[in-house]
Amino acid sequence: MPSTRAVEVLATAADLFHAAAEEFIRAARTAIGACGRFTVALAGGSTPKGLYSLLATNYTNFAWNRVFLFFGDERHVPPTDPESNYRMVNESLITKIAIPAENVFRVPAENSDASAAALDYENQLRRFFELKPGEFPRFDLILLGMGPDGHTASLFPDSPALDEKARLVIANWVEKFNSHRITFTFPVLNRAAEVMFLASGADKADMVRQILEAKNAPPLPSQRVQPTDGQLLWMLDEAAAAKLTR
Repeated sequence: MPSTRAVEVLATAADLFHAAAEEFIRAARTAIGACGRFTVALAGGSTPKGLYSLLATNYTNFAWNRVFLFFGDERHVPPTDPESNYRMVNESLITKIAIPAENVFRVPAENSDASAAALDYENQLRRFFELKPGEFPRFDLILLGMGPDGHTASLFPDSPALDEKARLVIANWVEKFNSHRITFTFPVLNRAAEVMFLASGADKADMVRQILEAKNAPPLPSQRVQPTDGQLLWMLDEAAAAKLTR
């Protein structure tokens, strides 16, 4: 089945958080009903943080023991670092819900060798999803943000990881930050049952229009997220959607 793409525009950032939370819980209930668990890869950034805070506030009684949290990318820093995606999610969501510690799979980014950390995380995925050689995991939901340069996860324009076809997780050297980022690869993103992009704010409007309406050669990283057998959902507030023509 080819991927389907939907774009949903909400009036404000607060409305976006509420709609995203409802979609998160809908996807979770569907997956738990079908196979007893919900596997989701989380994103960093301020917009996802708004979603996590709302989930922690409004859905405390949800069946979090059936939810398994992963991270689509991580900075090459310890989990206590202010830049850590795990730290943000831990503070805004994990410490506020009744989720077993063994259901949270964080990237071991405190490892001084970013490539070793990436391989460790890949092996965690292989064990959890019981993958055979050459197989990729199928997440029920992957949350993504989009940067002003069109990057998503830690797949930046002109970075080495864009062409990776075999690995699940890779240490991607990002020249403008002079550092590694640890990230899922496109084969993992595009195997998901659902990918949900969240974008909020007027500063995203130009890039949202470019991603959704323009033809770029080569495609920008966010344009390369096209689930092969699943749904692609863009959730925007009106400020981020302001320059769309359709």
